Amino acid sequence: MTLETIGIIGGGQLGRMLAIAAARLNFRTIILEPQADCPAAQVANRQIVAAYDDPAALDELARECRVVTYEFENVPVAAAERLAALRTVYPPPKALEVAQDRLTEKRFLNDCGIETAKFHAVDSQADLERALEDFGGKGVLKTRRLGYDGKGQRVFRTPDDSTSGVFEAMGSVPLIVESFVPFEREVSVIAARGTDGTIEAYDLAENVHRNGILHTSTLPARIGEATTVAARAASERLLAGLDYVGVIGMEFFVMADGTLIANEIAPRVHNSGHWTEAACVVSQFEQHIRAVAGLSLGSPARHSDCVMTNLIGDDMNDVAGWLARPNVLVHLYGKAEARPGRKMGHVTELLR
Repeated sequence: MTLETIGIIGGGQLGRMLAIAAARLNFRTIILEPQADCPAAQVANRQIVAAYDDPAALDELARECRVVTYEFENVPVAAAERLAALRTVYPPPKALEVAQDRLTEKRFLNDCGIETAKFHAVDSQADLERALEDFGGKGVLKTRRLGYDGKGQRVFRTPDDSTSGVFEAMGSVPLIVESFVPFEREVSVIAARGTDGTIEAYDLAENVHRNGILHTSTLPARIGEATTVAARAASERLLAGLDYVGVIGMEFFVMADGTLIANEIAPRVHNSGHWTEAACVVSQFEQHIRAVAGLSLGSPARHSDCVMTNLIGDDMNDVAGWLARPNVLVHLYGKAEARPGRKMGHVTELLR
């Protein structure tokens, strides 16, 4: 293969792991990220230190790269569209537009025939009160944009929970209320679509969250074959509907009867797919690079059962213990400071 360059917008740990995967396939990488010496820049060939929407930086990235991708879904859509006018951008900007607004996302999923929790748009205190009344006083209130890892949310567990002043307390920004879903467990599927329309999906992971942040992903998930088939079919409909290229993550609630309710999508490699670098020959990161570069997708087959555990904040104190255990892959993200709630790395333990 010839040495070509892939641009990556965003310099966090996902960009870091994409750059590592790209290097193994003989690609150079350029990171666009305003923070100097970001995790991705430590392993990439070059970093452009600039804002994600800096016109000159975007034009420079387009000149230097054959294709541009991104590591997080809050890249400004206008920036992605500017790049797309100059250079191929995968996943397409439409995926960003859908994923950045929870109301747009829910409607798009429903249009693809994928069931979600019931929801109402909230643009005022009165909207909030009407929506919660419709849901029996219970529901999850979320900002429509920019929330992640449990941020920008408020839960109403009983009809007695006060709603007074909540819209203003949430910033008087567009919100969405989702109905409670009586699920038994949470799962996710990591799927990829190539430039030729080929789709490959990894086995479903069973996920456990703590304080709104993913704690563990376990393979295999405790689900039946019908649930697996339904999740993969949903991912295929979503990928086709977006004319997608690259890796996508889809999170689901599993109901008592095995049916699925889609929770959210992430148009990028996903935390719940980190296990693939230890338990598959082709990781989600390599799969994404293959897809955006126009190469054949690799097999998503899993060779081992496993548990992936995020290292968050002071979990870094446990690294020495993890390193001493057999059959454990330790991956640290090159972040200088461990703060509460900050993802510092992850470990994947192969079980058999």
